[in-house]
Amino acid sequence: MSVAIDRLVRSRRKSIAIFVRPDGTVEVRAPLEIPEASIRAFVEKHADWVRKHQKRAQKYAPPPPKRYEEGEKFLFLGREYPLQIVPRQRTALTFDGQAFRLARSALPRAEEAFTRWYKAQAALVLSLRLSVLAKQHGFKYEKVRITSARTRWGSCSAKGTLSFTWRLVMAPPEVVDYVIVHELAHTKVANHSKEFWALVETIMPGHKAYRAWLRKNGKFLTLK
Repeated sequence: MSVAIDRLVRSRRKSIAIFVRPDGTVEVRAPLEIPEASIRAFVEKHADWVRKHQKRAQKYAPPPPKRYEEGEKFLFLGREYPLQIVPRQRTALTFDGQAFRLARSALPRAEEAFTRWYKAQAALVLSLRLSVLAKQHGFKYEKVRITSARTRWGSCSAKGTLSFTWRLVMAPPEVVDYVIVHELAHTKVANHSKEFWALVETIMPGHKAYRAWLRKNGKFLTLK
């Protein structure tokens, strides 16, 4: 399969250059006088290089923003559930364990409705798991906060307040537990020393796999 040239820019430059943009599109810059057939041949000669960089761009590219359309999938505790647009219902957004249902009248503020729902679920799920895990492993904390952080899954203040982003409830339960254990461990060891990781390892031997999952999939835990 030939490589598609998404944008061709001609100028007074002396050579042909290929650029793979962050979104995977291909831009070629070429001298004014070079025939298009020669440009095409040059690109095909470097097809493997182009595909390699397109694959890399796809790997690291952020997911497309939600469109809030019928059948679109939304994450909750590691599983995807479809969105159904319904003619009317008392609450803008509901969830029955099988699908999300959004009132048609709420479409203009769909992101707001989903954010509000996720925040409410985070307050319930994270508070419950935090209480259970702290009791099981002998940790104490001051209080819990649900935030809208985009780059931090959780944090622990010097006074023992644990904060978690609401986006965390999109992740699988075992990943949620890992983040909670991580922050609970910080109530005893403030840094990321060997002592800290040894404590996390004692409580959750599989924590490295959950950390790797977050690094790979964290970008999908969003509505943007």
